[in-house]
Amino acid sequence: MKKVMLLLALFVVALPVFAQGNAGAGFNFAAGLGTDLLPNPNDPTAMESWSKLALQPEFSIGKFGVGLDLMVRFKLATSGTTAFELYEPDWVPQSGQTIFDVYLPKILYIRYGYQWEDPFYIKMGSISDFTLGNGLIVDNYSNMRFLPQRRIFGMQFGVDGGLFGFPYVGIEALTGNVTKLDVIGGRVYFRPLAFMEKSVLGKLQVGAIGVYDRNPYLYIDDVTYGTSYESAVPLAADRFVYEVGADITLPVIQSNVFSLTTFAEGAREKNKSMGAITGIRGKVLRIVSYGAQFRYFQDGFISSYFDANYDLYRADRFVYIETTSAGTDFNPSWLASLGFDLFKSTLSFRATLDAPFGALPPAPGTDNPAEYPHVLGTLNLARGLIPNVSIAARYEKFFLGKKSGDVFADLIDLEDASIGTTISYKAGAAVVSMDYAYSWNPTKDNFDVVSSLSVGFEL
Repeated sequence: MKKVMLLLALFVVALPVFAQGNAGAGFNFAAGLGTDLLPNPNDPTAMESWSKLALQPEFSIGKFGVGLDLMVRFKLATSGTTAFELYEPDWVPQSGQTIFDVYLPKILYIRYGYQWEDPFYIKMGSISDFTLGNGLIVDNYSNMRFLPQRRIFGMQFGVDGGLFGFPYVGIEALTGNVTKLDVIGGRVYFRPLAFMEKSVLGKLQVGAIGVYDRNPYLYIDDVTYGTSYESAVPLAADRFVYEVGADITLPVIQSNVFSLTTFAEGAREKNKSMGAITGIRGKVLRIVSYGAQFRYFQDGFISSYFDANYDLYRADRFVYIETTSAGTDFNPSWLASLGFDLFKSTLSFRATLDAPFGALPPAPGTDNPAEYPHVLGTLNLARGLIPNVSIAARYEKFFLGKKSGDVFADLIDLEDASIGTTISYKAGAAVVSMDYAYSWNPTKDNFDVVSSLSVGFEL
């Protein structure tokens, strides 16, 4: 056992020497030893601590980049016949998985270009914040909510016709899981007045959006997800969900001092409920970002159905859509967002709050998150403001006021909340990182707790 630990330690110490020799060629290498809290492969209800050796090489040339996630999680036994045990779900397909589900996610990402910046972009691997249109249907969608237990390999891409000298049309699309093709969505947009390229109207976009999830129950029997909802919606039911919509987007002012974009978007969900938003967004001095929306949702409509936490809540939302018909009333609501990007992005903060107008909270018993206040806050502190320290934190809370009848009391109640924190300290080439996530899982009716501690090198 001592020999194994010594070899691992020497391997990690030697990596910076190798990486240093390739730094000028667009090559970075992060490596570390640490621990992850993971489900026991034989008993998914029990969590265990597993050691890990993490290797993440990254290559980049211009707008092109590739990153790998080569991680070995293991146990060194103190007794018994097995001296070294690998974490089997990392290497052997589990129930419902294929070999591609296990090995494709070893690719952290393959990318070319960036959304909102380049006329062509594509990224395969981990998706953190993909939005279609103005976010009424798809808003900051992520396929990374099961980390560190599981990494999912998705894809997003976009092509603007201006790349080919035809700026009248463009397309952007995504899938959350390439091997399953479960969540598939896209937006086709047109610039009917693109010939007026020097005027405001030349930038006018008219878009059509469609998103389809062919298996909302994809993760219900997974060790990272929990128990099934089959008793609520039988297998005989149509086990898919979709949403379609359209948008009009017009960038009115675009400058480094002040920018302003106006928009309107409408959508219809599988249960025939409808919703619409109109609003503005922009930046001031490239430091302050702002947004405001007026929203009008029919009973039974869930705004931003495919959001950052969709993989956690997809079964719960599907049950709601299947068992709730569109109502006759439309309810007005609002959304406001404010963010700051200071000290050359060393410190950034953003908060978003949305809520229905009128008395709060609504009548008890409704399971539609759109009928309750909802808050999302993020904080990022890069290295530099505090020497050698970086912090990334996220807090999101749904159903404010549902549990206690008091919005402010529920704000600090962790039920229906999602919390994530990453803190790292760098000393020379060595980096100590701690990741912690605490999320309410409605399918389990309990919390998912994920923690990770690692010590590594970063160059």
